[in-house]
Amino acid sequence: MKTLVPRSFLPFVFLLTALPAATRAQHVMDSNGLSRQTLEYYLSRAVTMAEFLAADPFGNDGPYPYKADDVRLIQNIGAKFIGRAIYRWGNERVLNNPAFLEQARRLMQQVHARDPEVIFQAAVFEAVSEKVNEVPIPAWAFEALELPVERRNFRYADMLNLNGKFVDHWGRWGSVPDITRQEAQLWLMYLCGTYMNLGCEALHMGQIALMGMEDKGLRKWAEFMAHVRAYAKKHTRRHWVLLDAHTPAGGMVVDGKSLLDFNSFPLRIKPVTGKPMEGMLQVGHVDAIYGRSKACVTPSGWQCDALPYLVEFDNFGISKTPGVADTASHFIWGYDEITWLYLQPEAYRGKWLKYAYNWLAAHDASAFLQMPVSRIISRGRGFHGERFRGNINSAACPQGNNMELVIKEIWKE
Repeated sequence: MKTLVPRSFLPFVFLLTALPAATRAQHVMDSNGLSRQTLEYYLSRAVTMAEFLAADPFGNDGPYPYKADDVRLIQNIGAKFIGRAIYRWGNERVLNNPAFLEQARRLMQQVHARDPEVIFQAAVFEAVSEKVNEVPIPAWAFEALELPVERRNFRYADMLNLNGKFVDHWGRWGSVPDITRQEAQLWLMYLCGTYMNLGCEALHMGQIALMGMEDKGLRKWAEFMAHVRAYAKKHTRRHWVLLDAHTPAGGMVVDGKSLLDFNSFPLRIKPVTGKPMEGMLQVGHVDAIYGRSKACVTPSGWQCDALPYLVEFDNFGISKTPGVADTASHFIWGYDEITWLYLQPEAYRGKWLKYAYNWLAAHDASAFLQMPVSRIISRGRGFHGERFRGNINSAACPQGNNMELVIKEIWKE
């Protein structure tokens, strides 16, 4: 008798049957969550590939060519967690164009054809513009929040803080949505659901402290994330979504339980004074997270003394004094972290990446380094749309910065 498999379960069946038995036993994620071993397996093979899934012309920061070489790189280094792979930072009306998600889905399928274990992370950021007024609200977004369905577009003004906090925070083009406003929750649910429907199994929730400007005790965040997890159980291939955010306070813990599966934060590289452009890591430097990730019960139900976390090379711009060391600043020698790395000689980049990896292992067992593969850099006026690309420099990716083999070597150690 022929056994029929429901269509909604086919991706999950393919995932299981395509992997060796040992791997299937070790790295399970399902409607109950995942073990610490499985979480750390993914965090230990995490890369930043900002907008890898955003095919031209849909990138926020200009053209992003050589995607075929990125597909090759993912398999070559054995990356399992592709961070910030798709997101919007303004110009939200792009979400109305079916090609934006269709092209992303094709890239995702190319990677999964080679390695179905790979998890793609979308980012749901703390920025919204008036362009949301052009985006219709689908019925499922209302339903996911248990609200009556309406036929209308989003309303930008209704997402903003009533007391003006962080309104026009990003300049005249955009503001920070306030999670206590129902319209902001609708917008964030729409983004989360859209990316989960695409196939993303992880969501980076950005600067949750900014969006939670009025959320005392994280109660609204807790309600919202419960809705996101409920949606994931029905609409993701393994019925779970990994949630993280930048957590300056060391986590999002309510009544002893974390709202997040893991924390994330910038590396916070400290300039080495007297040694131009050199940098180091240090516990306690500005607001670095080292040693501060909170104890909790995770969403998967296991207890930890410190929630595992990723640290990444952040990008946020350039200071007014590039090339100047300021040990009290978030900038490293006047640059954001990924630009600082980009400006280093190739040999120093590789040496420093190994140093950072080993430093984390020595100073905080809960910390994992998110390897830099693709991220926009900020060199100042006259430079726009430049990216750090970790790929091997070749005809297939002439923008490559030759970090690929360094990452592969580190992960084999």
